[in-house]
Amino acid sequence: MSREGRGHSAGSPTAGEALGGVREHPMLRHLDWKSTRQAYGFSRADNPALPWGEGGLGREGAFSELWRLHRPYFISRLKDPEDMSHIRNQTSKPSYLQSMFDNFMTLCAMVPLLIFTCLNSFIHQRISQQIRISGSLVAIGLVFLVTAIMVKVPMEPLPFFIFTMISIVFINSFGAILQGSLFGLAGLLPASYTAPIMSGQGLAGTFAALAMIFSIAIGAQQPESFIGYFTTACVAIVLAIFSYIILPRMDFFRYYSMKDKTEYRVYNAELETKRDLIKKDENGMEQNNSKIIPIHNPDEKPSVVAIFKKLWVMALCVCFVFTVTIGVFPAITAKVSTVLGEGNRWGLYFIPVSCFLLFNVLDWTGRSLTALFTWPGKDSCLLPVMVVLRVIFVPLFMLCNVQPRYYLPVVFSHDAWYIVFMIFFSISNGYLASLCMCFGPKKVLMHEAETAGAVMAFFLSLGLALGAAISFLFRILI
Repeated sequence: MSREGRGHSAGSPTAGEALGGVREHPMLRHLDWKSTRQAYGFSRADNPALPWGEGGLGREGAFSELWRLHRPYFISRLKDPEDMSHIRNQTSKPSYLQSMFDNFMTLCAMVPLLIFTCLNSFIHQRISQQIRISGSLVAIGLVFLVTAIMVKVPMEPLPFFIFTMISIVFINSFGAILQGSLFGLAGLLPASYTAPIMSGQGLAGTFAALAMIFSIAIGAQQPESFIGYFTTACVAIVLAIFSYIILPRMDFFRYYSMKDKTEYRVYNAELETKRDLIKKDENGMEQNNSKIIPIHNPDEKPSVVAIFKKLWVMALCVCFVFTVTIGVFPAITAKVSTVLGEGNRWGLYFIPVSCFLLFNVLDWTGRSLTALFTWPGKDSCLLPVMVVLRVIFVPLFMLCNVQPRYYLPVVFSHDAWYIVFMIFFSISNGYLASLCMCFGPKKVLMHEAETAGAVMAFFLSLGLALGAAISFLFRILI
């Protein structure tokens, strides 16, 4: 290629033809992205459009928060028929299905979540991203729609319990595929664009907590009032599907996606120019250019094991973050009793506000902070240290005024201690988890980023499952 080739634009036929089957190269990371994007007409103003679509999909990542919001509805329908005449009696003994609902709900949520997240790490190379994301959204939307219809359908407690557990299994199975696919999609983009997905999940939890408080305030205890919640979930899913449909049409997303290889054309043009410049030494003799790094073969499938070896620190970190978090929240934190709300309305709002609302708002804040700065860096030893230090929250919450208790004493009885612990607990969870999810796919090559995102999603789910299992132990020790 002559030096005149340098005058061709990156999108010219010459560069495009020379591109051939080029799909990836490690040196792409060293390109001047700012000038490259300007060469293709992408200005900074194009960036904000992507998080809107991506965040709309990310809101579907907190189905467990929505299910927790609907818990009073499910509990009310699991009451034994012979006790229906005493339904207004708040001191009546819960039925077996009512008492076991939380345990079975956790089991039916976490096991499919873990299994299908692991499965997604392998099937994403065989099933297209469009089918996995859009298909999961449609399936989840149908489950919520059927659940909304079932509000008006009378059923015996046992059949309703079975139907509910099957619904939870379906939602978390498709939710796992959706979550893993979204993190894989975000892995193709700059690290800052993983933050909107994490923020979207925190936003969903905040919405659920506000809805719970609003329901208490207006006294909405009838099952029919929950139709609105299920319908709202259906509307959110429709918006997410619409967001995903328009996402591939955005120039900014197409620029970074693997299907539109405009960045590879720029690299190919510059690479050929460099080859031309180093062909001759000072004496005019041609040099051996065998040191030029070979370009990635597009037919080569990324190895999950090889990718894990590159990002195992980030994977274990995000797993440990959620193990600690789910280990105490809400199994321990929701059992704390107030000392200031005895005999007043604060006792009614203490857990919804101090536990669920405060956690979700500050967790959302922590997740959103990674869009502003990412400290410490992805290769810093400080990040794993900060993750491990979060284990201190386990004994701190266990020594709060958790009731009932049988072994441990109450050390932090005042409400203020609990609120202070919750502030640091929630914001550190959001920030460190989002940081790990952003850094994970950036520790591998570009063609491995989608698989890396799926691997990170698996370890996130593994942390949720381990936390749910270990929460039973923490509760017994109290």
